[in-house]
Amino acid sequence: MTLTLRAQAALTAAPAGAMISHHTAAKLWGGVVPDTSAVHVSIPPGTSFSRAGVIVHRPHTLPAVGTRRRVRVTRPEETFLACAAYLALVELVVLGDSLVGAGATTAEALITAAAHRRGRGTRLARSAAALVRRGVDSPPETRLRLLLCLAGLPEPEVDHRIYSEVGQLLYRFDLSYPQIKLAIEYDGRHHERDPYRGRDLLRREDLEADGWAFVVVVTEHLNGTPGDVLARVARVMQRRGMPVPRLSERWRQHFSQRERPA
Repeated sequence: MTLTLRAQAALTAAPAGAMISHHTAAKLWGGVVPDTSAVHVSIPPGTSFSRAGVIVHRPHTLPAVGTRRRVRVTRPEETFLACAAYLALVELVVLGDSLVGAGATTAEALITAAAHRRGRGTRLARSAAALVRRGVDSPPETRLRLLLCLAGLPEPEVDHRIYSEVGQLLYRFDLSYPQIKLAIEYDGRHHERDPYRGRDLLRREDLEADGWAFVVVVTEHLNGTPGDVLARVARVMQRRGMPVPRLSERWRQHFSQRERPA
């Protein structure tokens, strides 16, 4: 059964005025959250509800409601704020980036909503909203950007694009420092099956000939050796004349560094 059908079934059994919320609402709006099979429903004060496979929330006042796929659902901004009580910083920024990428909201709207929020998760919501950016393609790109920022490196530009003299898009970078021609690319593709990889490699050669340097990060690096990723980026920055601050240890609160074999 699809998520939409499960959400509709839950609301059919729930008290009048109930709405889909939290993780389930996030998914319906096109957001990315940690996977869960449960359906989240918020019900009006003074009502009760229980159903297998449904997580029931009882807010003091019901949040703003919208409609998505013919389902009553909390608005994207309210959804983001509600999830702040359950997600960690990186997960919440991933949600914000994905909601913006899906066209459900804007970074500015999330910042405004968080500024007026009170209650559980408020501080985290404000911190995360300030880190949301548009133009992000995937959760790993968000995580890679946050790794750099939490370590104290300058924030890279998201979705920098290079055009030809006639306006043709030649290349777009996940993350970059255009001022020193450094691109940081997340590569999560299955290379042998990717029809665009050959084309991209040729374009990369052209850009390297034009002075660009690349730091390519794959899933194993981001999930297993993020400290090594930071060291690689810092080295290239230094070689290209960009001041590199002393790295903060804050990133270790959000990313796990695999122990090296003895």
